[in-house]
Amino acid sequence: MTTLRLLAAGSLRSVWPPLMAAFSAQSGLRTETDFGPAGLLRQRIEQGENCDLFASANLQHPAKLVQQRIAMNMGRFAANALCLTVKRDVVTNSDNWLSLLLRDDLRLATSTPLCDPSGDYTWQLFNNIELAHPGCGEKLKQKARTLVGGPDSLPLPAGELAARWLIDHQHTEMFIGYASYAPRLVCHSQLQVFAIPDPFNVQAEYGWATLTPAAEPLATFLHSASAQTLLKQHGFT
Repeated sequence: MTTLRLLAAGSLRSVWPPLMAAFSAQSGLRTETDFGPAGLLRQRIEQGENCDLFASANLQHPAKLVQQRIAMNMGRFAANALCLTVKRDVVTNSDNWLSLLLRDDLRLATSTPLCDPSGDYTWQLFNNIELAHPGCGEKLKQKARTLVGGPDSLPLPAGELAARWLIDHQHTEMFIGYASYAPRLVCHSQLQVFAIPDPFNVQAEYGWATLTPAAEPLATFLHSASAQTLLKQHGFT
């Protein structure tokens, strides 16, 4: 039986097993997946690592592989947004998502821009804040500590959510991450999750790139009704 070798963005980790189980049941093809920050995964592909399909948390990385003629095709298959997770006991009745971000007594952690799309989207959020509140977005760029998603980041234990683990281990009081994690984060009594409203929030566009013809059935499957239902059940849009 053919086994497809896949590289996928870490934010897909929870939805990927049921997606691949459904794909294998339909196609008879097996898959094995390595997860990581999409920017670092793209670098591994560029350096010659074998891969049939790459699933990225933004469209820029698949597009670059197509431009370099490393990948054959690309497409968009899901979307996400950002949310703010905060240590519950530091939140006051007068706080909202923006006042919390700007509080000088609270530390803010994010993913690493360029290496991890979540970090890139967070910097876009800061730019949106800057447009509406001059000086505030630039302040947040200076304040943010890029603790995950980089080559030298703290290693997260398997199965842990970055926001919960970093806050629980006192590395920060706040973390900006993907909204798809919110349903799992709100189950932790020590955390409070804040939605980031439009027009500040940023839409994360997830894309695939096929590097071999063998991956075309999987690329097609990611657009199917069954795959899209699973993605929605795991917080993607």
